[in-house]
Amino acid sequence: MLLLKGQKADITKGRNLANLSLQFGWSTASDAFSIDAACFVLSERNRCEREGDFIFYGNPSAGSGALTHAQLNGPDKEGIRIALSKLPASTAKVAFTVTIYEGEKHGYGMKDVSNMYVRLMNDDNGEELFRYEYGSDLSRETAIVVGELYRHNGEWKFNAIGSGFYGGLAALCTNFGLEIEDEGTQEAAAAVEETVVSTIDLRKRIVGITLEKKNMTQVAARVGLVLDISGSMLNLYKNGTVQEVVERILAVACKFDDDAVLDVWVYDNEYSRLPSATEKDFENYVLNHIMNNRHIHKFGRNNEPPVMEDVIRKYTVEEDSALPVFIIFINDGGVVKQIKKVITESAVQPIFWQFVGIGNSDFEVLKRLDSMEGRIVDNANFFHVKDIAAVSDETLYSQLLNEFPLWLKEAKNKRIIRP
Repeated sequence: MLLLKGQKADITKGRNLANLSLQFGWSTASDAFSIDAACFVLSERNRCEREGDFIFYGNPSAGSGALTHAQLNGPDKEGIRIALSKLPASTAKVAFTVTIYEGEKHGYGMKDVSNMYVRLMNDDNGEELFRYEYGSDLSRETAIVVGELYRHNGEWKFNAIGSGFYGGLAALCTNFGLEIEDEGTQEAAAAVEETVVSTIDLRKRIVGITLEKKNMTQVAARVGLVLDISGSMLNLYKNGTVQEVVERILAVACKFDDDAVLDVWVYDNEYSRLPSATEKDFENYVLNHIMNNRHIHKFGRNNEPPVMEDVIRKYTVEEDSALPVFIIFINDGGVVKQIKKVITESAVQPIFWQFVGIGNSDFEVLKRLDSMEGRIVDNANFFHVKDIAAVSDETLYSQLLNEFPLWLKEAKNKRIIRP
């Protein structure tokens, strides 16, 4: 099974698994630099409490014998073997990393590495459980936290992270609480301040680049996300795709909204207005506020007008403001024709509707948005991506922000947006 960034997978649940191995592979265009895999055994404080719990080529085995690092010959370059039963009870998680040796010194970054992956294997029988491909969204970074093995309800799970760091191995050590005793200490500490501690930071940078390209760096707007939660969306909620969508759109809100707040709705034949997502609480947002929320109606049929009317009510009645509103509307099937009436009537409001169709439906109604008549401005756009999880952040943000600036200009000319 191929994991996606941000996805969490059960490792031991439902399996008789005693020994796990992670096998790392990569390709480089030059043999002038080397890459190393390592891991940090972490406590509940998210710290590596002992130097011996940092496993790498210079310390290939933990004192408990639970972890072993090895060089491999073949497509898999390095491996880390874990005897799960030998992990101390104090172990909350194990963080797995990849670094470029002296990358800053020689001017190398993750842009010089390709085809990075890790395979999670049943070490007893050689079965590949999961594969995670990562790093294609990184550039100057010289280290990556690939993922984490962590305890959850008495079982072990894996979190596919793929976050980049500057400062190489020294920065990682500092980040996980180990003291660096060489001359690079100050540089490493400074690098940690520039650390990309989450994919949200990377995505904010990509949004920033997209805004620069579209001459939108001075734009301020409120951002809302409306998520289809009809029955056909069930697998996308379960496999982490919707959680990933929340994070990707939150990065847009962080650039447009001074408060860095993303307003969220879900709908099927009913709708719910959810707590806003922020950088402080977006992790596990879908699980905490949607899947585990018994007050939300889930996985019924779709009916868009009621939730659209609530969006309008929030931004034009309850929280009237001079700021324009950018609504991203995720849908995986045909919408009801009555949305035309809502879109037409809301054309006089400072709201732009950006519909994103995902999956294999034909989206007949949404495809006709641009030709809808009776509007003072074209206040809606639609594009279709079959698999949103497979679309790069650069491509997604470029498409999301393609027509919004055109609407902003026209809405200002028509005095829909107040000065």
